[in-house]
Amino acid sequence: MNLKISGQKYNIKMETQKEIVWGVIGAGKVCEKKSMPAMNTVSHSQVKIVMRRNEEACKDFALRHHIPNWTLDSKDIFNDSEINAVYIATPPDTHASYVIKAAKAGRAVYVEKPMARDHQECLSMITACEKANVPLFVAYYRRALPHFLRIKELITKGKLGQIKSVQINFNRSLRIEEINNPEKIWRLKPEISGGGHFHDLASHQLDLMDFFFGPINEARGKVENRAGLYKPADTVSAEFLFQNGVKGSGKWDFVSPETDIKDEIIIVGEEGELHFSTFAHAKIKGVSRSMGKISEEMILPYHIQEPLIRTIVAELRGEGKCPSTGESAARTSHIMDIICS
Repeated sequence: MNLKISGQKYNIKMETQKEIVWGVIGAGKVCEKKSMPAMNTVSHSQVKIVMRRNEEACKDFALRHHIPNWTLDSKDIFNDSEINAVYIATPPDTHASYVIKAAKAGRAVYVEKPMARDHQECLSMITACEKANVPLFVAYYRRALPHFLRIKELITKGKLGQIKSVQINFNRSLRIEEINNPEKIWRLKPEISGGGHFHDLASHQLDLMDFFFGPINEARGKVENRAGLYKPADTVSAEFLFQNGVKGSGKWDFVSPETDIKDEIIIVGEEGELHFSTFAHAKIKGVSRSMGKISEEMILPYHIQEPLIRTIVAELRGEGKCPSTGESAARTSHIMDIICS
């Protein structure tokens, strides 16, 4: 199926802030190292309160991370006048409702990926933030990581010549819990996650493609459930066309044998090509007519979301722009909807 992709643009002119004071909703595993600690290491940024529904776990999280306040009720965050930014790190089924509440409370919003369960929920979030005149950021943090910025630089500077195509190859093997207790994994419940592993992992890759090449204009896909261990698809293939004419394709296999694990993206241009991983490492390999052999490796930040959070703080202070917005993230959700339809 070929479908045209429509987007939604919005302009936010929220009053700039001197200090960014965060309230965190969903202080769980993602927050432990990837994101929340960076909100206390970035200059002019601090976490005042964390929230989750399990009292013992919430209190423990706050104590271990030296957060001064904790709560079981998100209203304590929305009603606190000192808090001017809310980070939502809950499963996707609650993203829309929390974002809309945060927007109505006049808070800037940073929400985990995927942005929501589907494109329509994304649009409701964008509309709420536009109406409240608050910015909406999404945790596609690879847009700010150094090796992906380097790849974008090579593309933009024409080191590969005119880009002709991009191919995503991703194979992952089954985990023991997916065989024994798949019903306990919320990511495998479409009513919570919006899909399965494709929505959780491929969203990063499709968002990166949007970052590198701009919006996808047409897409079609095929989904299968070969192993039959859980409800969502375990194998996905897709073809897509970017507005700038670059052709793309992808294959995702989440029930692959251990001997065939892959995590590779290949960008091919008229004067060179690049090979790199999305999840495994920060290496770039390839060849360019003007540069010769390309082999670069960079060190990833200890808190992986810190570079993106730094851009969010900068934008809220009127000192920069964050590259991952509700608008860009909604495009990724739209493409996933189409591929899986």
